[in-house]
Amino acid sequence: MKTGAHKIKLARTMKIDQQIQPGHLTRKINRLWDLSAQKIRAIERHYDIAKGSPVFTARGRYRARGWTEWTQGFQFGAALLQFDATGEAEFLELGRSQTVKYMAPHVSHFGVHDHGFNNVSTYGHLLRLMRDRRIAENQWERDFYELALKASGATQARRWTALKNGRGFIYSFNGPHSLFVDTLRSLRSLALAHQLGHVLLEENDRQVSLLERLKAHAIATANYSVYYGEGRDAYDVRGRTAHEAIFNVNDGSFRCSNTQQGYSPFSTWTRGLAWAMLGFAEQLEFLRAIGDKSIAPPLLKAARATCDFYISEATAADGIPYWDTGAPQLHRLGDWRSRPADPFNPHEPVDSSAAGIAAQGLLRLGRHLKDQRYWQAGLTVLDTLFDEPYLSTSPKHQGLILHSVYHRPNGWDYIPPGQKVPCGESSIWGDYHAREAALYAQRAAAKGRYPVFFL
Repeated sequence: MKTGAHKIKLARTMKIDQQIQPGHLTRKINRLWDLSAQKIRAIERHYDIAKGSPVFTARGRYRARGWTEWTQGFQFGAALLQFDATGEAEFLELGRSQTVKYMAPHVSHFGVHDHGFNNVSTYGHLLRLMRDRRIAENQWERDFYELALKASGATQARRWTALKNGRGFIYSFNGPHSLFVDTLRSLRSLALAHQLGHVLLEENDRQVSLLERLKAHAIATANYSVYYGEGRDAYDVRGRTAHEAIFNVNDGSFRCSNTQQGYSPFSTWTRGLAWAMLGFAEQLEFLRAIGDKSIAPPLLKAARATCDFYISEATAADGIPYWDTGAPQLHRLGDWRSRPADPFNPHEPVDSSAAGIAAQGLLRLGRHLKDQRYWQAGLTVLDTLFDEPYLSTSPKHQGLILHSVYHRPNGWDYIPPGQKVPCGESSIWGDYHAREAALYAQRAAAKGRYPVFFL
């Protein structure tokens, strides 16, 4: 891998370990999988799924949050990742049986933008396990998974807002005016459905290419969700992201930035930043694999900008970010970028789930570009995340990765007695993405098959 491929200002930057290699994480990864097995079993035994999907913990136990059921795929997908990493057959059976039992409504869910989260994390993993010969080939079973993924991709693509320039985007559950940055990672559903030969049929059987909608949404995210410090964004900082972009649905024009889970439209919600980092990197991998270079330059520009911003502006020295770069009490921590994150501080919470998502984005972009800086940064984040105080070692706690934050503006996160801000709790997506990143690093250490979501 080369270094110095892209220069940025490094006045305030995370301390990247230039010597760490994937193999150095093996002990921590093995410990993570041991703990992960305990957590999956505990949730399966004690969680009442009739109350809804598990979302985040309070006092160490998972609970639901009535909003949308966007997290159920992470619950069952976690068991499939556990099997893939360890070969423990009980987790294959758990993930497979629960996918069949519970995930069908998510395939045809027209009300959300989360198909990549729910369905690629379940049906997609099962198809990948067959492709990678981790489980036996069964034609009936394969057809079932493929049908689910085809329907999911078309359903996701149907949530479409046309823009005045002939492009468009998959709109969020807020409505046709709303582009969410995190939807970028749900493009995986469109990618798989396209690879399986599927199209969306509109009125009069008009065929709509899922690949073209994928590319249009990715371009819209790069254009409207990411800031570059130039042109329209000359007043702003390169690589910053906004959670939501708002459009006039009457004429398709961009109106303003907004946020739902961040502090403001003009600060960076770090989990949204992480979704962009990973989403752009994965789509670059996918488009290269199918030989489509048509939108590589803008996607690469966005991927570099967001990853550079994470390293230089968004995270503490050890690679763990606070929940928003503009959080109102963050200034009370002084020069927080120059030292490791403090999840027990009295002013602002960290978000370990953002770290797990971002780490995989850094690793994938580093490998895609053969750029050592991104690669080493991703490993540095995992080295911190896969150890205490973030790795949850207590058998009484159902979460795997501690100090995750869900929705700070809505006040949904549990604050333990004696603390002033949320800490010590887990999210089902944070746990899931830590497992994804662990599997990635494990494969890299063993020089095994490179894990990708596509065929």
